[in-house]
Formats: sequence, C-alpha cells, structure tokens
Amino acid sequence: MKGIMVQGTASDVGKSLICTALCRIFARRGYKVTPFKSQNMSNNSYITVEGLEIGRAQGIQAEAAMEEASVYMNPILLKPRNDREAEIVCFGQAVDTVSGVKYRDGFYKRGLEAIKQALATLSQSFDMVVIEGAGSPVEVNLNDRELVNMKVAELADVPVILVADIERGGVFASLYGTLELLQPNERKRVVGIIVNKFRGDPELFSSGVQWIEQHLGVPVLGVLPHLPGVRIEGEDSLSKGQVTSVLPRDQSIDIAVLDLPYLSNYTDLEPFRYEEDVAIRFVSSVDALGRPDAIILPGTKSTFHDLQILKEKGFKERLHEYVTTDGTVVAICGGFQMLGHRLIDVAGSDTGIKGATIDGLGLAPVETRFAEKKKTVRSLGQLLHPFGTAKDIYGFEIHLGETDIVDPSIPAFLRVGNHTDGVYLHEGRLIGTYFHHLFFNDDFRSGWLNTLRRKKGLRERPTVELEKCRRASYDQLADEVERVLHVDSLLEKMERWGETS
Repeated sequence: MKGIMVQGTASDVGKSLICTALCRIFARRGYKVTPFKSQNMSNNSYITVEGLEIGRAQGIQAEAAMEEASVYMNPILLKPRNDREAEIVCFGQAVDTVSGVKYRDGFYKRGLEAIKQALATLSQSFDMVVIEGAGSPVEVNLNDRELVNMKVAELADVPVILVADIERGGVFASLYGTLELLQPNERKRVVGIIVNKFRGDPELFSSGVQWIEQHLGVPVLGVLPHLPGVRIEGEDSLSKGQVTSVLPRDQSIDIAVLDLPYLSNYTDLEPFRYEEDVAIRFVSSVDALGRPDAIILPGTKSTFHDLQILKEKGFKERLHEYVTTDGTVVAICGGFQMLGHRLIDVAGSDTGIKGATIDGLGLAPVETRFAEKKKTVRSLGQLLHPFGTAKDIYGFEIHLGETDIVDPSIPAFLRVGNHTDGVYLHEGRLIGTYFHHLFFNDDFRSGWLNTLRRKKGLRERPTVELEKCRRASYDQLADEVERVLHVDSLLEKMERWGETS
C-alpha cells in the first residue's frame, strides 16, 4: 500500500484539511484511497455504520475519498474529560478513562499493536493511504513513546510532507527547527514542504521558497492560499471558530451557542454555514448572550462539570427568563440532559463518583441516570410534531446517560423504533434530543429556521440541499489545492519511495 503522511510544525497548521484534499484528489484520479490517523484527540465524533466511534476528521476524510468510514481509519481516539484525564476509545469502543501519565505508561504497547493491526487491515482493501499526524513530530519530551508521527510513518513505511502555517508568523524558524530536531533517519522521510494559509500574491513568497529549498534541502511542493470560502468541518476545538459568523442582527437569524468547557460534537452546527442568513456565535457569559433568535445548548463530554459552570455563571436563571418570554432553545445530547430536574451518576461514569447527583436547569420534566456503558448508534426517528415538511430524522446517538420523562403528559420529540426520544415543549420553542446531526436533516432545518424567520419578520427561504453542498465543498477544496500543489511530483515521490527508502 503506497502512501504519504502529512505532519505539521504545530497543531492547527492545516494537516487535517490537506489530508482531506489529498483524499479527494487521489480518489478523483482513480485511486482507492483511505485516510488514517493512528491516534486522535478530540470530542468531535463520527459514528460508523456499525455504531462504532472514530474521530470526526477521519469520517470526513473518508467521505472525501468516497469510501465508507471504518474504525481502522482511526484505531485510537482520546476524548478529554477534564484537564488531566481522557477516555480511551480503541477500535470504536470505550475501554478506559486514564490520566496522561497512566496512558503513556500503560497503553503504549497496546496502542502500537492496534496501529499495526489497523494498517495491515487497510492494506488489504486499499492501494493508497493518506496519514495525518498530530501536533509536532519533535515534541522531544514525548517522542520516546509517541504513537502519532514518525513512529507511524516508520510502521507504514511512507514518506512525509511537513506543513507549516505562515499565518502564525515565524514560518522559516518553525520549519528549520522542526527539521533540525528530527533524527537523521526521520529527516530522510521528509520529501516535501507545504506552506499553508498564505494571503496575497504567492509571487511575494518566491524568495521564501528559494530560501527553504536552498537552506533546508527539501523541495516546496506548494504554497497553499488561505481558503476562507471552503467549508470543511474542523477536527477539534481549535477549529471551532470556523462555524461562527457575524451578520447584521436585524437582517439575519442570530443563534447563540453556549460555549461549554468540554463542548463535544460542535460539528452539529456545521449545516448553518450553508445558510446565508444565519449567524452563529459562541457565548460564555450571560452578559454576552443578549436576545438571540435561538439558543443551542450543545453536547459535552462532562455533563456534571459543565452544568455546574453554567449555573455558577447565572445561565439557569437567564434561560428560564428567556424561555418564558417566547425564546427558542434546542438542547442536544448533554445539553438535553442538563434541561432536566435532576441528573444521577449511578455508575460514576460522568464524575467518577457513583451516585453523585446534581440538580439540572429545571426547564423540562426529565431525569437522567448515567450508566456504565456508552450508547453509540446511527439512528432514524420519526418526528412527532411537524416542522415544515420534515417527517423522518436521521442522526447518531453517543451518550452514557438515559433520560426519562417524569411527567407522562409531556410530549416527546421523536419516535425511534419502539421508544421515544427527547421532549417537545412550548409548541416547539423548547426541544431536547439525543440526536446529533439533527440540523443535517434539510427539511427539519429549513422548517425550524423558517419558523424563526417568520417570527422575526424575515422572508422564508428555500431548503438548502446540504449533501450536495458538502460534495461541492470537497471538490472545491481539491480544486484549490490541486491548482497550487505539485501533485504529480508528490505521486512520483510516493511511487519511488519503496525503491529509495
């Protein structure tokens, strides 16, 4: 299996986006290509058809490659639960929650075997792999037991592209320092450099390209422009800002999203990027909330902790006032759990303390009990109350808690098989649900937004076909990257690697 690995001089330099572009470029050229990231750290999840959990970025990259995502594309996913601990998801299933020290000491060998198994499995079905690194390959305090950069390139035996973000400043120093800190055998793998996020005329950087190639001895494969118009989902919280937008409040739908400390799956908001009159803003204080047209209470990896933070900041009282004065709220997953009267951590799976209890926001008559085993599944539900022409709702569920309506007179939001999901209150102004991807449903999103538009006196808008827009975004990204990247040279280096390594 031929391949290339994309490493970076730091986090958030564009590795994920470049891997997505390469997956699309190679797939369009007829290669059967798979993305791969050995270990991802993110609370943004993607659920495979089998109901298994991987990092969101590899799910997106699989879509770009026109392949079905699998756990072998991301065998290890770390989901931070607090500043010291993270849940380990291995081959799509949660196996433990540990500290960073315990993870390095106790999981390294198991992780190494998982990576080898995943690469071997992928090699049976694909002829090319695009591998994404993590952070920097020269974190010298961690490199003796790293599972994400040069060790993976060695296991897969692929060459490496090094990416630097010129927007950060110090691009020459970051490239020089990274290459100097690599071991000689590691540096030999670096076959090209990409300078990312360049603004303006690339001719202005021609002397920079010459300097890099002359002094560092590595060819520059491309200078990629800043691409604000390309709408590809981000990998983790570092990319959260890309879903925000600022529009005139009186001419647009203003949606405020409560910015939780351990926010998860903020990609639930991605569909709004394709709605021209919708502005998304993250809010972390009551003073900044104002009077939005709608509030979204998103998912979280630490429901008890984030609920307590909201209450300490005064959001409980503010949300009650907002809902009782005709405000609109949608709460998803952990946000739905927070709506209730009480949350009980029966298994200690959220707090680490069995039987821990906390009062919720008191906006809905529901109660949540946290179990030991997490539910991860793709789901299809039927709306019990109309929103436009929407009937069926597809999405995925990923949660430890089970939430019950304690007042039988309260209507549920969806019917899912032989059970119900969520709550529907105040004639749809307050909705709670476990369904991630709720707004990916075009008819529902359009009906919900048009309700807000009518209420504000704005004109209704036609339904945006999200899947069509997403496919176009992958092609737009590939077109933009292929225009400035020496793809043929890269393919040649990949083909010749086995002969020269």
